[in-house]
Amino acid sequence: MTIVRWGLLSTANINRHVIPAIRASKRGQLVAVASRTQEKAEEYAGEWEIAEAYGSYEELLSSGSVDAVYIGLPNHLHAEWTVRALRSGLHVLCEKPFTISLNEMDAVIEAAAETGKIVAEAFMYRHHPQTKLVGQWIRQGRLGEISLVHGVFNYKIGSGENVRLVPEYGGGSLWDIGIYPISFAQFVYGSAPSLVAGDQRLGASGVDETFAGQMRYAAGGLAQISSSFRTPYHTAVEILGTRGRLHVSRPFSGVEEGTVTFYSAQGEAQVIDVPAKALYLGEIQDMHAAILDGKAVHISLQESRDHVRTALGLYASARSGQVVAL
Repeated sequence: MTIVRWGLLSTANINRHVIPAIRASKRGQLVAVASRTQEKAEEYAGEWEIAEAYGSYEELLSSGSVDAVYIGLPNHLHAEWTVRALRSGLHVLCEKPFTISLNEMDAVIEAAAETGKIVAEAFMYRHHPQTKLVGQWIRQGRLGEISLVHGVFNYKIGSGENVRLVPEYGGGSLWDIGIYPISFAQFVYGSAPSLVAGDQRLGASGVDETFAGQMRYAAGGLAQISSSFRTPYHTAVEILGTRGRLHVSRPFSGVEEGTVTFYSAQGEAQVIDVPAKALYLGEIQDMHAAILDGKAVHISLQESRDHVRTALGLYASARSGQVVAL
């Protein structure tokens, strides 16, 4: 195999970012899309110039036309269709959060081990040169000892008819966008936290429309994260160390318009050059390297399991009003 043939499981809006990334990659080809009806699949295939359209997800999985699928379904369907795709002999790139329970995550890990297929969580920002540059600064000790990571991701949901507002679908701001600063803090500290404390503001929808959390790590470092559906778009990460701090103005989306600034202990500011790269291209290339070259995926299944474990701990803390040990 020299080319990975891709299929899309759903016509989700996120596809508009993934489709150009597959087409921009040198070793990928988008060949199929599946929806819940043949009519919708054909309409979408025509709009995006995709050769094959399937009126059910099962048809695509059994078609023999694809080697890998991208899953952009609502959160509560991620685990089911990831496992079904793996057991159909396909590699899987699944949107975050990978699952919304540890039992589901363990089922994904088990299916991956049994089938030998590649499966990865689609945290696109982790593959971008900006995030890798931040990681280099931290690993090289240029910030000194890290004491605090502060991350925020907010945007306003306009319509009440949104899957992100449905509790049964794994809705809520923490699962949708708070999971990004959770994963960034885990990236910085290299592990899941040992203790978490969370608080939330529930909307009429019954999901957390605003969430704030604090996390403590084994070596003593802290992280503070927040997410909200109730305020205008805003995203940023700050990493504070004994030698200075890094401010990332667009850590998760719109990175092309963002900046990474280092502030020294004396307060001097230095804007750091970040190599240009399309945001979603890296996660596709990572899958190709794993499928075609036998390389390990950049984000391991254990890392993804820790993302889920941390979010569940924060939700448990918010419900109980108690600090939760992971």
